[in-house]
Amino acid sequence: MNNGKLYIVPTPIGNLKDITLRALEVLNSVDMIAAEDTRQTLKLTNHYNIKKQLISYHQHNEQGKSINLIQILREGKNIALVSDAGMPGISDPGSVIIMKCIENDIEFEVLPGPTASITALIYSGMDTSRFMFLGFIPRGNKERKELIEDIKERKETLIFYESPHRLINTLEFLKEKLGDRRISLCREITKLHEEIRREPITYSIEHYRNNSPKGEYVLVLEGKSVVEIEKEEKEKWEDLTIEEHITRYINEGLSKKEAIKNTARDRKLSKSEVYKFSINIP
Repeated sequence: MNNGKLYIVPTPIGNLKDITLRALEVLNSVDMIAAEDTRQTLKLTNHYNIKKQLISYHQHNEQGKSINLIQILREGKNIALVSDAGMPGISDPGSVIIMKCIENDIEFEVLPGPTASITALIYSGMDTSRFMFLGFIPRGNKERKELIEDIKERKETLIFYESPHRLINTLEFLKEKLGDRRISLCREITKLHEEIRREPITYSIEHYRNNSPKGEYVLVLEGKSVVEIEKEEKEKWEDLTIEEHITRYINEGLSKKEAIKNTARDRKLSKSEVYKFSINIP
């Protein structure tokens, strides 16, 4: 008997009309649907009159259920995997069963479709040439510290998910650790009460202190800007004399010639002018 096939099927992130024709075709053709929340998926299948067996597959049973699904696939049955909204495996269950399919040489197919992170990135109006998706910000202090260490110097646009009850705390955390950067907050994307805000983090904190957050959010945060980098660099030397500035670069391992060149660049002076202060430096 040939193995069955697993289909990774993205579902609408709000508006049920956003499902693709191909996704509907697959959901109609498979033997069963593995769903993060069967009640949520039932709304979708009922809307499109799809009558299939639904089985539960969520973060709390993902390991055990993945073994069961592999066995079902080995019996020659086809399965569609869906999450509550968007692409399975992106901050939703899916990665475990995909790895097990690879390990067991079972075919799977990923369908393209809606995803909140990319939709929010486009809405933000920020740089889309380089971006980094980070999912939900961790709750533990240790994990949060590690996250900030990883992203504080990054120039890419940063994308996070956040729930309404943690939103203000997260905004305050980002402002404290990364400064008052520009942020775009996308709420309830494609739904009736969709809202997009683009502003400094300070404005967002003030707004949501006066207006209780509702719905699910995607936060799109600008990366470290050139202005920010230049400001930090200036703070490193603005209290130094020119001679001390040159010496600092030499102590970092640069040649005297390179130290003069960098100092001149930092201070927007000519190299000949800076050179005069280097005569007594060995």
